[in-house]
Amino acid sequence: MWLDRLAGAPPTTSGHSTPQPGSRPYSPLPRRTSSTLSPYVTSQRPGHSPRSSSLSLVSNDSSTSLLASARRHNGSGLRQSSTISDLPNSLQTLEKLLQPPDDTDTAAEAHTRAIVEGDVDYSVKFDGLSLKELVESGKETEGASLSRRSSQTIPEYEKDKSKFEDLHRSITACDDVLSSVETNLESFRNDLAAVSADIESLQARSAALNRRLDNRKVVEKALGPLVEELSVSPETITKISSGHIDESWTKMLSEVDRRAAAQKKKVSSGLPQNRAAEELCPLLDKLILKAIERIRDFLVAQIKALRSPHINAQIIQQQNFLKFKDLFTFLHRHHETLAEEISLAYMNTMRWYYVNQFGRYEKALGKLKLHVLDKNDVLGHEDTTRMAAVLSSSRVGGPPHDAFNLGRRIDLLKSKNQSALSSYLAEDDQSTHYLEVPFRNFNLALIDNATAEYTFLATFFSPALSMPQISRNFNYIFEPTFELGQALTKALVGETLDALGVLLCIRVNQHLAFELQRRRVPAVDGYVNGTNMLLWPRLQVIVDRHCESVRQLTNALPAKLSRSAADVAKMTAAPHVVAQRFAQLLHGFLALSAEAGDDEPVVASLRRLRTEVEAFLNRQSLSYGGDKRKSERFLYNNYSLVLTIIGDTEGKLAADQQQHFEQLKAAHQEQS
Repeated sequence: MWLDRLAGAPPTTSGHSTPQPGSRPYSPLPRRTSSTLSPYVTSQRPGHSPRSSSLSLVSNDSSTSLLASARRHNGSGLRQSSTISDLPNSLQTLEKLLQPPDDTDTAAEAHTRAIVEGDVDYSVKFDGLSLKELVESGKETEGASLSRRSSQTIPEYEKDKSKFEDLHRSITACDDVLSSVETNLESFRNDLAAVSADIESLQARSAALNRRLDNRKVVEKALGPLVEELSVSPETITKISSGHIDESWTKMLSEVDRRAAAQKKKVSSGLPQNRAAEELCPLLDKLILKAIERIRDFLVAQIKALRSPHINAQIIQQQNFLKFKDLFTFLHRHHETLAEEISLAYMNTMRWYYVNQFGRYEKALGKLKLHVLDKNDVLGHEDTTRMAAVLSSSRVGGPPHDAFNLGRRIDLLKSKNQSALSSYLAEDDQSTHYLEVPFRNFNLALIDNATAEYTFLATFFSPALSMPQISRNFNYIFEPTFELGQALTKALVGETLDALGVLLCIRVNQHLAFELQRRRVPAVDGYVNGTNMLLWPRLQVIVDRHCESVRQLTNALPAKLSRSAADVAKMTAAPHVVAQRFAQLLHGFLALSAEAGDDEPVVASLRRLRTEVEAFLNRQSLSYGGDKRKSERFLYNNYSLVLTIIGDTEGKLAADQQQHFEQLKAAHQEQS
């Protein structure tokens, strides 16, 4: 208790201020309570006050003494136990304890002057006085003792005064900084509270929006199909009414058509309709009528484009028709009469297109130079110059214009080039060809265009039109073109006696028929069969001409020998020119009939021609008279020549002919 009584004693005038026990060091500023507004917690080292760091801003002796005395005052000296019965009185003991130690004191002396644990239990005698009276009675004595301890002069006080003023200013500046920090922390706390409130508000709004979104999804899932079924979007109406016709336009039209069909089905079922459905039906009907009008204008514009000069119809078909094939189906479903009119307009346009194009192509092919084979190119025609040329030529590779030698003409069938000769090249071609060249090019171009057109009709007009109806439409389009092709065939083979050329045309026609079967285009079968009906009879006529010419030669030979023995001795047993012509012609027939069957007309034709030639050779062998050996040698040489020429042919028909002449050769070899 005596420490509390002395707490209000004034400081001494010595150079070191005496710290007040039980309180913080002296500061000229009023004590400030610690702020609880800061969200941060700062740790303090034991034995130091919160403001102790402020005092260290100015380093001087006074502040150092003040802090040192405070440490000694608050130190652990009370824990030292000693006897204080020899102390004169309490004031002296307190004075010794509070007096700063001299530099000359030893550590032991300073320790003896420190307060020990025994001092705490020391009993002070107040002599019946109260604490206040005791303090007042000791003021004079304390003041005298302090005055005795004060030994500083006025200059020293002035010097210390400036230090304390600097210390005071430093402490004031620190208090200002701490005040600013406190203000900032207070503002930060308020801002943090506002942000926290905003976050809570946003969280509440987000939760509300999520609930509304979930509710809207539930409602949309339940009512979406019904609303979509009973409404038409403005985009759909605008697109169908005035938008560009493209793939998206077609998709929107299909959706409108589907919904219109569904509404009609509901109406026809007799179920009660709501008001929305009743208002929707007229709108869909108007959209369908508008779509029909726009489809009509679109298709008519494309058909007009087909009549443009130098236009490629297949490009327009692929890009402007097939991409919108559903439009005609829609038109046929909702307005069948208009669809039939559009179809008829298209057929008339393409009918004119193909007749015009193939007419120009036929004229271009007509400018090709062709070999003319007439009555002078039959087997029995007597021509000394021709005979000499034939005899001087090789047996297989005859002259370039030999009517009986197939040569390289068969390459026309083996060629992998499936493109027809263009009209520009045909007009500029100066070489000479056989009749199968223009026939193949015209019919190949015709088959390609017919395939493309039939495929287009089957794709664009189906399923609106049935396949039989599509085939009739195709025949209507190509009827004049087919007539043009058959007229060209008649012009090529009508007067010719080129048996190999006609047979080549027959094989080309058969190959085209196989190609049409592979492409699955049955609508052209009529044209192919009609062409065959023109070619096969003509081939029979040409073979008959050859047979007739050989028969005439046979009849011209004398039945009896009218030559002398000398003339017979001069005659040679070399093969006859007719046998060589027949062998070359037979070789061409067999090479072109390697895959032919036994039922073809060419089998009977070759048999008739062979019979006539054998009859002629037998009659010719009689010209040797009684020289039987020379006669048999003549027949052997002719049959050997024929067998040699046809020896490289293949096929069933070739095998039969080779076997036949092998037997004849063997028969006459034995006799010769």
